[in-house]
Amino acid sequence: MSAQNMTESLLPSFEFTESMKMVQEVAHNFAVKEIKPVIMKYDESQEFHYEIAKKLGELGFMGVIIPESFGGAGFGYLEYITVIEEISKIDPSVGLTIAAHNSLCTNHIYSFGNDEQKKKYIPDLASGEKIGAWALTEPTSGSDAGGMLSTAVREGNDYILNGSKNFITHGSVGDVTVVIAITDKSKGKKGISAFIVDNKTPGFIVTKKENKMGMRSSDTAALAFDNCRIPKENLLGEEGTGFHQALTILDGGRISIAALALGIGQGALNESLKYSKERKQFGKIIGDFQAIQWKLADLATKMEGARLLTYRAGYMKDQGKEVIIESSMAKYYASEVAVQATNEAVQIHGGYGFVKDFPVEKFYRDVKLVTIGEGTSEIQKLVLARNILGT
Repeated sequence: MSAQNMTESLLPSFEFTESMKMVQEVAHNFAVKEIKPVIMKYDESQEFHYEIAKKLGELGFMGVIIPESFGGAGFGYLEYITVIEEISKIDPSVGLTIAAHNSLCTNHIYSFGNDEQKKKYIPDLASGEKIGAWALTEPTSGSDAGGMLSTAVREGNDYILNGSKNFITHGSVGDVTVVIAITDKSKGKKGISAFIVDNKTPGFIVTKKENKMGMRSSDTAALAFDNCRIPKENLLGEEGTGFHQALTILDGGRISIAALALGIGQGALNESLKYSKERKQFGKIIGDFQAIQWKLADLATKMEGARLLTYRAGYMKDQGKEVIIESSMAKYYASEVAVQATNEAVQIHGGYGFVKDFPVEKFYRDVKLVTIGEGTSEIQKLVLARNILGT
């Protein structure tokens, strides 16, 4: 990656556009009014937030990056990042719902589906009438996506899907799932294909709803396919292109996880700033102590760095440029900074940071996902090293 390429990828302006300001205000007001009062209710029960998802659809947030002609909001990745960050400052579980629904399932069908498939599935997904899931990870293949075992065998006008998937967001609450499976084992990664699967199809089985440490109102489940018959019309693109499709979708997905991390980190920082101005020890507010001041200064600086990386990746995505390096940098750095921000936030709050009465406790539990989902931090470094070295 040359210095020239880095310069060309910079944002032309550091100012939010009018559309970004508008969606930020709408997202903030919605999060404070509709989400904040019920955060712990959903977190404790691990119940999926159906009503919130429906209202998000009405606002256009379940189809942020989908054109208006297909029922979406018609915005770009910069607005999309803004929405996820703003919602995640209040509740990352809801931010994850927006991210997974938009950039994975819905965007996969929009990016690689034919006209008939788009017309059939996109409007309901973009409006939030239906919830989308995306199934790549398996019990024995996480970071090594090429090691999957699920198969889709052609039989007449159908494909017979067998296998299992693990850690699938919206797995048990979704209506439509994009499933990646092997259609020709002899061709390796070039024998992998992608399919649109109706979750009510016989043989589509939800085997387990995960009991998670964080992101508890965002549904995560394990799936199994037992002779699940999929019509050939549901093949996305051509046979053998599924692995390439998945990598392309993950490039955009990593931007959304970076945005999720931004929201968590900024939310934790905001709570720390507030607490530092209110909590008194030894006769003065703790924000007067250098130990606290330096923590806040470090976090504020790193959060701005993460924000610049993330919005730069979004800008490039909107320009139609390749974002393999930029999305991995954003996801890697923003997620690691968010972990540090939540850790320091709990430390600043002391004992109060360890109880559920204060938001930083939930941020602390939620944040770890962003260093794991859609490619671990280690995988991001591997991707970056290979691309920077040209290997």
